[in-house]
Amino acid sequence: GALHTIARDGEGVRIGALCTMNELQREALIKQHFDILLQACDHFASDQLRNNATIGGNVCNASPAGDSLVPLLVLDAQVELQSKPNGSAQVRRVPLAEFITGPGRTQRGAHELVTALWLPSPKPGFVGRFYKFGTRPALDISAISIGIGGVRQGRTLTDVRLAYGAVAATPMRCKGAEAVLEGQALDAPTMQAVAAAARDEVRPIDDVRASAWYRRELVHNMTLRMLQDESQT
Repeated sequence: GALHTIARDGEGVRIGALCTMNELQREALIKQHFDILLQACDHFASDQLRNNATIGGNVCNASPAGDSLVPLLVLDAQVELQSKPNGSAQVRRVPLAEFITGPGRTQRGAHELVTALWLPSPKPGFVGRFYKFGTRPALDISAISIGIGGVRQGRTLTDVRLAYGAVAATPMRCKGAEAVLEGQALDAPTMQAVAAAARDEVRPIDDVRASAWYRRELVHNMTLRMLQDESQT
């Protein structure tokens, strides 16, 4: 049914809420348009869990460290919710950035089901990179994860998105750092300024996995490294 289907939908692609991470990895539409989501699937737990973990479950879980949430933020994903208040189906879409309100908390109403994620088709020239840092790759819950996206024209990025996981109460876009990078050439001063802006903007806590100071340093260093990698391609 529709909950298991990945298909074109208007100016984007609709991913049914019950699609698993392994199903996403095999889907041609995802490979063609949303490579950053595939990069996150590669980091997602074990193969066994990828067979069972669904995109809808990852979104409803609303973990600050949810692996798929960072690339979905970079891709401007919207959450599709359905309810039947008077016997007739009502559907609404909420930007993912607004849908998650805190650890384990979302805007889903008591009688609503998350039925899909909707991703607008990226503009031509869109590039995306995902990075996850944990004490052990894949099976570990993230110490931090980072997603960077934008439309590449020469050495310049526009329509910039910088998203971070496990650095605040919810996965977050760093709007200030995005503004520093928007329309600028990927040169050393710009990349340093973006990394510093992101470090200042995230709101990490101390926990058993990492201190707030360490997470800020990781945000700075890994943002800088990802931008440097992009500048060299």
